[in-house]
Amino acid sequence: MAITARIALVGDRSEAVRSHVRIPGLLDALRVRDGLDLDAYWVGSEDVEQGAAAGAGTGIGGGVGGGVEVGGFDAVWVVPGSPYRSEAGVLAAIRAAREGGVPFLGTCGGFQHALLEFARNVCGLDRAGHAENEPETPAEEAVVVPLACSLVGHEGMVEIAAGSRAAQLIGSDRTRARYHCSYGPNPQHLGVLREHGMSFSGIDESGNVRIAELPGHSFFLATLFQPELDGEGAHHRVHPLIAGLARAAVERAAGRCSR
Repeated sequence: MAITARIALVGDRSEAVRSHVRIPGLLDALRVRDGLDLDAYWVGSEDVEQGAAAGAGTGIGGGVGGGVEVGGFDAVWVVPGSPYRSEAGVLAAIRAAREGGVPFLGTCGGFQHALLEFARNVCGLDRAGHAENEPETPAEEAVVVPLACSLVGHEGMVEIAAGSRAAQLIGSDRTRARYHCSYGPNPQHLGVLREHGMSFSGIDESGNVRIAELPGHSFFLATLFQPELDGEGAHHRVHPLIAGLARAAVERAAGRCSR
């Protein structure tokens, strides 16, 4: 019997967000191409709740509501579309995945909030802020800040650190990246994030951090770029990072079912 992996797509779903439109097709392609049995659920940022039972949901065509503990899923993907309606909900989802060993992928806004969650709950930077969510945050306390040059519509290369999980999944020391964002990590805080265990495994041509991961986690990756837009127009082309999340979810589901 095939093992079905449940993936929480955390974000405020909108047909106006290109990645939201594309993601269901990518997951369908993984079912057909790789035989991965995936059941994805949209979870709005306002619907995330720690300590609540995971909702049954309505599958990838619908969503989950009423207070969802995303730690009950086999993977969590915080999708683009910031600012989210609930920063607290997104941070709770990331924390549940990080602390519970649930495979996690954060793209664009998901990357930004993965750094913010880690800064607050691991590094002890209680006042850490996101300049898009709280424009009044002092520069020295903002973990996520406006980029010097907006990356909306930008495409470029990212160099991948040898031996990193990103390198293992991509199978190369570089990957093409497509962006749609105007905010990124504050270089002033990267040192303390590293000291507490976060690894920055991808940098762009200018030396700016574009991929983060937690080496001790079962699967925890975040990218400022949007791998879901890779190969747009080629329905069955799925970025290796997304395929990696799907495989990790299936492995977790298999372990859950064997207990």
